[in-house]
Amino acid sequence: MLREIVLDTETTGTDAKNGDRLIEIGCVELINHVQTGKSFHRFVNPTRPVSQGAFAVHGISDAFLADKPLFADIVDAFRDFCRDSPLVIHNAPFDVGFLNMEYARLGAAAPPPIDLADVVDTLQLARRKHTGAANNLDALCSRYGIDTTRRTKHGALLDAQILAEVYVELLGGKQTSLGLAMAASEDPVVLTGSDGDVVAVGPRRLRHRLTEAERARHEAFIGTLGGSVVWRDYLGEEGAAG
Repeated sequence: MLREIVLDTETTGTDAKNGDRLIEIGCVELINHVQTGKSFHRFVNPTRPVSQGAFAVHGISDAFLADKPLFADIVDAFRDFCRDSPLVIHNAPFDVGFLNMEYARLGAAAPPPIDLADVVDTLQLARRKHTGAANNLDALCSRYGIDTTRRTKHGALLDAQILAEVYVELLGGKQTSLGLAMAASEDPVVLTGSDGDVVAVGPRRLRHRLTEAERARHEAFIGTLGGSVVWRDYLGEEGAAG
């Protein structure tokens, strides 16, 4: 089973090294490239003003963030959700840079920094697949026919959900992705929806529809044909009986 976490963030500005901070984290869970309905979403008080440029992008105000928890208060829940699963991020150096800067601010309690080598960067995937074309999230959604009408402003959770759809398309589309996931394991792929229902989506062995009596009549009929049964020579007795 392959578990991945698609992640997006919003920030006070564009430069983590010069003091800009995280203000929102959104994550969605993928199992074998299929969204399970499980997500993680938090707003964070950055203890500094949101720049006008950033506010124009996401519309998250200082007043809205004033009563939100600090990053130190949500980091354990965030890490518990992600566990050791690979992260999938669009333009990964930006988000990873902010997350690692927030980790560094925690001092002795800081988790290990995120290694970019362990992150799937969908921007790099898109650049390899669509060389010379625009590969921002809006352009990719337009290219793959992904509905973004609900997205009037950038938001971390919504953007993560949309990015999860883009990621599957970059891998070759939903059918290809699900088919590869099924081929990778003989065990059923088990998904848990947002309502808590557990659904096995495959692969699984199908039961024979023939009864034993019907199978016996079929064998008796074959015996009346005489000579060699060609498909048994080709498949062997076990294959013919299966």
